[in-house]
Amino acid sequence: MSHSHTPIDAHRRRVLAAFGAAGLSAAGLSAAGFGHDARAAPAGAAWPADRPINYVVPFPAGGLTDVAARQVAKALSDAEKWNVVIENKPGGNANIGAAFVSRAPADGYTWLAMTLSHAANATLFEGRAGYELLKDLTPIAGLASSPIMVVVSSKSPIKSMQDLAEAAKTKALSTGSSGNGTPPHLTMALYQRITGAKLMHVPYKGGTPSLTDLIGGHVDVVFSNYPESLAFVKSGELRALAVTTKTRTKELPDVPTVAEVGLPDLVVENFTGVMGPAGMPPAIVTRVSQAIVAQLSKPAMAQSLMQLGFMPQPRDAQAFGTYLSGEVTRWRGIIKEANITTS
Repeated sequence: MSHSHTPIDAHRRRVLAAFGAAGLSAAGLSAAGFGHDARAAPAGAAWPADRPINYVVPFPAGGLTDVAARQVAKALSDAEKWNVVIENKPGGNANIGAAFVSRAPADGYTWLAMTLSHAANATLFEGRAGYELLKDLTPIAGLASSPIMVVVSSKSPIKSMQDLAEAAKTKALSTGSSGNGTPPHLTMALYQRITGAKLMHVPYKGGTPSLTDLIGGHVDVVFSNYPESLAFVKSGELRALAVTTKTRTKELPDVPTVAEVGLPDLVVENFTGVMGPAGMPPAIVTRVSQAIVAQLSKPAMAQSLMQLGFMPQPRDAQAFGTYLSGEVTRWRGIIKEANITTS
């Protein structure tokens, strides 16, 4: 795919690349005197002015990221009296919305709801996404994450991760995911790398169709986004073998973690966070970051997110920037080794 993209001059690219390698956020570069461009808000401008903040969700309305973003938008609108408006810009494996935000004025009025998919896209769509994640966007705050859950039909003879490993020794198990390059697919690839298991990947156009086929007996196992499969596990239609969190989830306390079944390197956080265009004034980044972290730290908000299948993980701009850089590096190695492509 191709997207129009505002060029960044060569000097700024070299500076950003050098500091990005050191794990510094764009907000930190701005504070050091770098990263300013014509899109930046004028110094001393009052923020926020009486105008809406465009919170771009690069996925369809009603999806996991959209629901979490709407929770945050409402909390900020209520507490800060900001007019935070959700705009869904799905498509292009979440790259269309991200590219749109990367080209927006860096004045604090355009945010991106980003996820682990974007960290993976930095490798999967390198040079053709219409933006560069760590150069063209500014980390603002980390919000929450949900695990990947390994599930089978309740009628399956596979009752544990040990059973799964044994079954994979004798045949290539058909393994569904929500699509090529999605977090469930990446987790499946990581599982294969760790265990050497034989798995035949069956990509679907979304998580729900994969779970429907799993219940119907058309695939053997699915690596699923936790919120999507949670209701099926609770209803007894699916059996959960493990979750990719470090601790057990409150909703399914009997389901073991990957560490408990001997796979500590399979911990995967399908995270979501907030970013803005590169060049945002550091004072605005800090203002938004502090407001988001404050809301996520409230028990009511935490409970609301957990009911949706998320685990609150409030991170300020600097912490989120460091975390994001690490996730891009981690998944780059996994994607390259597994030869995962989207074409």
